[in-house]
Amino acid sequence: MICVDLSKSMDAFDVQPSRLEKVKYELKKVIQAFNSDRIGLIIFSSEAFMQCPLTYDQNALNLFIETMNSSLVPSSGTDFGPPLRMALKKLEENEGPPTAQSKSKVIILISDGEDFGEETDEVAKEIENQNIMLFTLGVGTEKGGNIYAGSSLKTNRQGLIVVTKLNPQELVSLANKTGGQYFEINESRNDVSRLINTIGKIEGELRDARFVDVTANKYFYFLAFASLLFILDIMINIPTIRI
Repeated sequence: MICVDLSKSMDAFDVQPSRLEKVKYELKKVIQAFNSDRIGLIIFSSEAFMQCPLTYDQNALNLFIETMNSSLVPSSGTDFGPPLRMALKKLEENEGPPTAQSKSKVIILISDGEDFGEETDEVAKEIENQNIMLFTLGVGTEKGGNIYAGSSLKTNRQGLIVVTKLNPQELVSLANKTGGQYFEINESRNDVSRLINTIGKIEGELRDARFVDVTANKYFYFLAFASLLFILDIMINIPTIRI
């Protein structure tokens, strides 16, 4: 499950062309890298919404990624609790057979790290108890960036230009608590390839197995009959009358 922060701070352009647009571009690489895995998308700010349930359909995932923007969610801050709880619930609902290994389940949380929620630690503990790895991806710079509000820069109530900064501490802490790892995208660093490689090393699970008895195939009878007709067609000449 991939949880993507769509709060207004993700529109900051300290990472070009903006934090969110950069995330959308890199997410398509993640989808391509794990095309044999089921992937789901959750979008959030202060609330969480299911954007795409767990699916193998890459075209659907890419379509949902392309349509993501900050106007899809309430603009009232950021809370990591709701998206993490929703991701945990969806992974529990999609339990495999008894022999399946839960370590193949992964949550990726993408944000600029500005968490104003109060239940994040509680949900992180639940994720840890379920042996689900939580990887976090911080987007932005510590010096911060501005946000456009129409054609001008966004200002606060005092008329000062808003500067939103990457706050990696919360994301690092969340990853460490669940045995995951923190990665980052800023103006000079892009850890998406490292993220893909790290997740790729996680052992998967055998969800189903089938045995096929090849001796039951009867296609060679039809092939032999077709070959016989082909030979007869070559050997027998049928006279034709031209008018």
